Amino acid sequence: MQRLLPTLLPLVLLTLLVSQINHVLAPWHVSLFVGGLLVVFAALRLDFDPGFAAVFLTGLFCDAASPVRFGTHAFLFATAYTLIFSVRGRLPRGEMLVSLVFALLANLGIFIVLSIVLLARTPLPFGVWPRLLINLLCSQAFLALIAWFFALQTRTLALAGFEPRDTSRRLT
Repeated sequence: MQRLLPTLLPLVLLTLLVSQINHVLAPWHVSLFVGGLLVVFAALRLDFDPGFAAVFLTGLFCDAASPVRFGTHAFLFATAYTLIFSVRGRLPRGEMLVSLVFALLANLGIFIVLSIVLLARTPLPFGVWPRLLINLLCSQAFLALIAWFFALQTRTLALAGFEPRDTSRRLT
């Protein structure tokens, strides 16, 4: 569990940064969601236990400030983490493009499931879809622009004395 703090710190910082950006964007009725970015680095580059713990705790941190049942983000992040972790042995995990594509796909999946969960309690759910589409497009564009976050996580682990290992499975 020594890797938990250096893995968790950039995730919490990104969550706080995005919440401040959402605060600035609120007058335009736009919000950003970067859940996929919070999951992908840990799923592709770290061992299962410290990565899962960091992603799950980050999900709980997101749940504390969201209008969903506590544990929703944690469950969705843990599910996305487990799915990506299970296929990572077949991927060139060190490449930025692979990380970015999986971050975009994970973000899309988590956003859609979270939107469906939130819309279940809305009296007129179909009137909200245009706004959700705009939020999704803005979130995906923002996610693609801040791909430097992967370098930040790698650097944080290096400063703590941990290097992400290549523990990919060999296909025989």
